Amino acid sequence: MTSNTSETIATPQVKRIRASGPTLILAVLFVTGAFLTWYFTWFGRDLSDADISQYLVDEKHPRRVQHALLQIQQRLERGDPTAKQWYPQVLGLAGHPETEFRLTTAWLMGFDSKSEEFHQSLLKLVRDPEPIVRRNAALALVRFADASGRPELVAMLSPYLVTASAEGEVASTLKEGASLARGTLLARITQPDKKTVEVRSPLPGKLERIIAASGSKVVLGAALLTINSDEDSLWEALRGLALVGEPQDLPAIESYASGSTGSADRIKQQAALTIKVIQSRTKQR
Repeated sequence: MTSNTSETIATPQVKRIRASGPTLILAVLFVTGAFLTWYFTWFGRDLSDADISQYLVDEKHPRRVQHALLQIQQRLERGDPTAKQWYPQVLGLAGHPETEFRLTTAWLMGFDSKSEEFHQSLLKLVRDPEPIVRRNAALALVRFADASGRPELVAMLSPYLVTASAEGEVASTLKEGASLARGTLLARITQPDKKTVEVRSPLPGKLERIIAASGSKVVLGAALLTINSDEDSLWEALRGLALVGEPQDLPAIESYASGSTGSADRIKQQAALTIKVIQSRTKQR
């Protein structure tokens, strides 16, 4: 009788344990999977030489390629000569159709201003069709004491014009002043054949002005809106111009030094410093 009672009492507990078993396993697998996904995509994770070599050719996983490029950049910052073993791959990715690869390599190449191969590659990238690539290349060229990217640095101080990539009717819910990340959906254009084309932001920043209102009809190449550069880009451009800027660049810089653009304090300070440096350099000529 005692044995039967014991079995009767224990059975529901056993069932609960058995029932919760699969749930517990699934929970563990979910947490483990999430951790592994984070671990293998986290750019802060150090890679071995073998990992870098493997990641650089893994074009099916762009984040791996970017991770490897950032690891090479960190080695260059430390003065690690082993980074040079991947220069051929870096130069190859500088001409890759994927924008993410070109913008990352453009930035990376600025960390070895003694490499003539990097220098020549940057002179091509500063003419890239994507503005984010041109900007990174222009900033990197400053490290080579090369002013070839100066027009692009000056352009970073002015609103960037986004044009229509197709003919049709514009639809957008964005407001002027909206913060934008690169890739943010700016508008959709419904073409005469009812197909829809998405217009995404090529740059981070703020929507400065809407030119083509939602519901309006546009033609290919028509002005849609303008984007102001984000604070980090402005700061980098001003720092670059302190080294390669010319007197004719001063009006664009002065608007930031005066605060008329509503810029942050660090932007005002850097603009004022850039003006002084350019003026001083001009006097010494």
